[in-house]
Amino acid sequence: MSHPIVHVEIPAGDAKAAGTFYADLFGWRIQTEPNFDYVMFEAQGGPGGGFTSLDAHTEPGDVVIYVQTDDIEATLAKATTLGGQVMQTKMEVPGMGWLAVFTDPTGNRIGLWKPMNPA
Repeated sequence: MSHPIVHVEIPAGDAKAAGTFYADLFGWRIQTEPNFDYVMFEAQGGPGGGFTSLDAHTEPGDVVIYVQTDDIEATLAKATTLGGQVMQTKMEVPGMGWLAVFTDPTGNRIGLWKPMNPA
């Protein structure tokens, strides 16, 4: 597997307003996933993503990229042996796939994604 970047999360105080801003600025297609109340964007020619809420763990500027992997547990284990720390163990996103989050040795959060039905 080539481990492409498949998703980007941009923090936003108001996800719907952020979606409008980026749609107007770049022409990104915006949609809301009703099951999760999650505003997502589709950027032509690049990975899509979504807007995360600001909270105690997410501040402006805390952009998270998600890298696709075929084995989340093995990738988390390798990240740990290389000095990373697991922030979110593997969890299912119903009907879509699985995700996990770790930090690199600098403290940057990186997400992992395994789709339920890989293309």
